[in-house]
Amino acid sequence: MIALGIEGTAHTLGIGIVTEKKVLANVFDTLTTERGGIHPKEAAEHHARLLKPLLRKAFQTAGITMDDVDVIAFSQGPGLGPALRVIATAARALAIRYNKPIVGVNHCIAHVEITKMFGVKDPVGLYVSGGNTQVLALEGGRYRVFGETLDIGIGNAIDTFARELGIGFPGGPKIERLALKGERYIELPYAVKGMDLSFSGLLTEAVRKYRTGKYRVEDLAYSFQETAFSALVEVTERAVAHTGKEEVVLVGGVAANNRLREMLKIMTKDRRVEFFVPPYDLCRDNGAMIAYTGLRMFEAGIRFSLEETVVKQRFRTDEVEVTWD
Repeated sequence: MIALGIEGTAHTLGIGIVTEKKVLANVFDTLTTERGGIHPKEAAEHHARLLKPLLRKAFQTAGITMDDVDVIAFSQGPGLGPALRVIATAARALAIRYNKPIVGVNHCIAHVEITKMFGVKDPVGLYVSGGNTQVLALEGGRYRVFGETLDIGIGNAIDTFARELGIGFPGGPKIERLALKGERYIELPYAVKGMDLSFSGLLTEAVRKYRTGKYRVEDLAYSFQETAFSALVEVTERAVAHTGKEEVVLVGGVAANNRLREMLKIMTKDRRVEFFVPPYDLCRDNGAMIAYTGLRMFEAGIRFSLEETVVKQRFRTDEVEVTWD
């Protein structure tokens, strides 16, 4: 069976086409800015403008047509309302025009689910992106949130810090490059509260120290990463200990960071559990993960009426009953 997936929760529009075992196409375009963050209206306009050309590109890459598609999946949430509504409208229009079934997919769950295409069975997932930071694992038929940010996502924290430094969006790769030149650790707030995390205090203090002009930018970037990533690894390790699971996966846009990968490798080696990171194009926001999760849901008998395809800006991960695993 073949699924078409449309992703558009934030700044990235992605179109994916997959089978149960293979990605046939995974194309995307990301809205970037030199100054400031991403405005929801700008993201929606970006998605609306690029939907048709990206759909054409995806079908050309896959070497199929819409007639070959068995199910259409779209990211139902969580995300930016205007952007979500653009892709939901497109998915509904395609479903009606071509008489195809449609499935709404939780964006956060899809990030973890795509790892199962590579043989991962039952992992603890560390999902780190701009808007989301969660430690997830399947327990009792739902993806439970064992830990999450209480304020801002780690990606947003990094991007905001980068904007304060005047280096534009997205800031993750630039902060990582600066951190490699760091020579000393500067103490910053480390906030783990039970199994949850907080990054606002870390961000505020890093910006305050930068504005004093007393610290090397490279040292601040290094210290920011070490502090934030240590907290992420700590709560992930606790989730592994609690659940007894034998696999850890790292997903989301921040999964590209090599220092975070290195720290998780050390932890998982000590814990004697497997560690896996998908190819980066399947870590970042992408249509293939939506298509794959939608296909698994559809094969398990899950069906959506058009009335059930309304977007959910605050779509909680643990709202979804997982009947396909």
